[in-house]
Amino acid sequence: MSEKEKKDFFRDKNRKRRFNSRGRTSDFKPSADKSLLKIFDEIGVPKESPFVPDPFQLDAISAIENADCLVTAPTGSGKTWIAIEAIKNFQKKNLKSWYASPLKALSNSKYIEFSKVFGAENVGILTGDRKEKPDSSVVIGTTEILRNHLYDAMHHGETLPTDFVIIDEAHFLGDEERGVVWEEILIYLPPRIPILLLSATIGNAHEIAAWLSSIRGNQCIVIDENKRPVPLYPLCLHPSGTLYPLLTKGGATRKQKISKKVENFLDEYATKSKPPRFGEILQVLRRFDLLPAIFFLKSRMDCDNALSYCNQNHHKDTETKNKLKNRIQELTSEYSHISRHKHMSRLEHQFVASHHSGQLPAWKLVVENLMSEGLLDAVFATSTVAAGVNFPARTIVFLNSDKFNGTAFLPLTSTEFHQMTGRAGRRGMDNIGFAVMVPGKFMDIRLMAKLMVSEPSEVISQIKINFSMVLNLLLSHTLDQIEEILKKSFATYLLMNRELKESHANDYHKKLWQDFLRHLSFLKETNFVDEDSKLTEDGIWASKLRVDQPLMIAQGFRKKFFPVGDPAMLAAVMASFVNDKETDENLFLVEGKWLPNNLRKLFNTIKGSLKPFVKLMAIRGFAARALFVKPAVSVYNWALGHSWESVLSISRVAEGDLAMLILRTADNLRHIRALEDVFPEAAKTASDAIDLILKEPVINFD
Repeated sequence: MSEKEKKDFFRDKNRKRRFNSRGRTSDFKPSADKSLLKIFDEIGVPKESPFVPDPFQLDAISAIENADCLVTAPTGSGKTWIAIEAIKNFQKKNLKSWYASPLKALSNSKYIEFSKVFGAENVGILTGDRKEKPDSSVVIGTTEILRNHLYDAMHHGETLPTDFVIIDEAHFLGDEERGVVWEEILIYLPPRIPILLLSATIGNAHEIAAWLSSIRGNQCIVIDENKRPVPLYPLCLHPSGTLYPLLTKGGATRKQKISKKVENFLDEYATKSKPPRFGEILQVLRRFDLLPAIFFLKSRMDCDNALSYCNQNHHKDTETKNKLKNRIQELTSEYSHISRHKHMSRLEHQFVASHHSGQLPAWKLVVENLMSEGLLDAVFATSTVAAGVNFPARTIVFLNSDKFNGTAFLPLTSTEFHQMTGRAGRRGMDNIGFAVMVPGKFMDIRLMAKLMVSEPSEVISQIKINFSMVLNLLLSHTLDQIEEILKKSFATYLLMNRELKESHANDYHKKLWQDFLRHLSFLKETNFVDEDSKLTEDGIWASKLRVDQPLMIAQGFRKKFFPVGDPAMLAAVMASFVNDKETDENLFLVEGKWLPNNLRKLFNTIKGSLKPFVKLMAIRGFAARALFVKPAVSVYNWALGHSWESVLSISRVAEGDLAMLILRTADNLRHIRALEDVFPEAAKTASDAIDLILKEPVINFD
């Protein structure tokens, strides 16, 4: 950047702006406060140099040699390197390793990465969708699969066939929906197997380590790294197009406050002005070399709509255009549906994309690859990108200070915020990263300033009792043994060690135990468990249904409600059981050729036949999901071979949601396939059904 260009960048910082009647600036122009001159001078690519591990990485490798280890460090700081080096050390001793991750997409990504490091012949993967080389020296798998393998090992009195377990994204222990799986794994894992936990920064890492030491009898060493590999600088974008430092003196230390210029702006304009359009924000970011960027937005619709405001984002460089075009062709060549994606033109010509759960896995993978390779200027994404996807950028842009949790919008937590900003600044590609806050109706700038300097959030226990857990524990334990297992919960430990009376911990344990007994009582009442608290024959095979509604499905099979010999029909029925969203059952969606009489009759028969069981569950205080016919119709027609477009028109959902429905249906069918000793014909039908529904564009691997 020449001196003349620098002067042009900053000379307009004090000019007055006039707002039109709609609250937008009438003379939007990219500029920046003069105080940012030195900061922007730091932008660039670090000089190439041999890789040198950070001290915390070496400390972690040393720790895992003789103890369990919990590494808590910022996103992008190099935790995967620790995992790889630790696996190498175990391989030298001819020992096996298991790498558990929370997401199938992340597992697939690690499978590719680890295959390059250790050799494809030495790496297997187990995600439900994929089962390849499960006896390899390195196995990548989802946490649910690892938990299920622990259930099986306990049942058969066998030891888990691995010598080392890595649990990635360990802060998921505090996830409201899935944290129970993480906690079960940590409780069930034999002490002989060392554990390496990799986590984003969390506030109570030493507390988690002390809990693990108390239940496993092994020392758990905490490696706590707070320093980001790439420094982060927070900015605020004035509606006029001017960038200001968000905090005093620029950094993000605990004592810093929101800068005076931003404070003045917030008081004067924040409630009166609308934020710049996305294309205008891109102009600012391009002007100051702050691309590529990730925009975190509230909803899928916001992400998709943002693309329409990027029409002016073009590249004049023919070489860059050709490189992007060729890479897109490489990534989509085997997937005809993806190559015709409605956003393809935006991707090729505007260098932008959206990324969210409403998209097909294959399309998201294309976007992730292009972004990680530095070929896109911007991605508009929901907060799911922050969790476990390799998606770095130079700049993160926030337009909201809250997040939808499935039922309501709640302010971002410290952990959520730091996971998002962890994507800003690419190690080895950036000297500095940026977080840009854009004032607007849904943005609390003062909250974001506090989050910049806040301590990481604490992880709390999310353990809860469910029927699958009860059935599987009864497979291999007595009631006394199960009670001792539940005493090992993280929740009980927290109560006993946070200067609370021991009676509080006992009260919580009693509550957990009483809930277990409540589930047990229902299983006895419905003949899955006998009066001696042993599983009946039905209970034994029902324990293999490690799905969301195991008893409903088990009841359907033992009463012979479900179709056998018709794979498409069985897939349709299972789709109704995995669906967790209320659907619009309007008649026009389920009339005519899409809903044949045999499916309509079967669905009504199953729904009516299960009604007494559902009613009994409700009387005993257990929830059962309502069954809807539309998911069944969608999956049935997909299984029959109708086009993706026609099935989408039936389902009336985003194609990512339809793909997820199909994938979850396949998961349920796999559990039915596992019942071949008891229901051989149903197991064969389930296997055939899986083959019918897992096809392009739902799956994107060989």
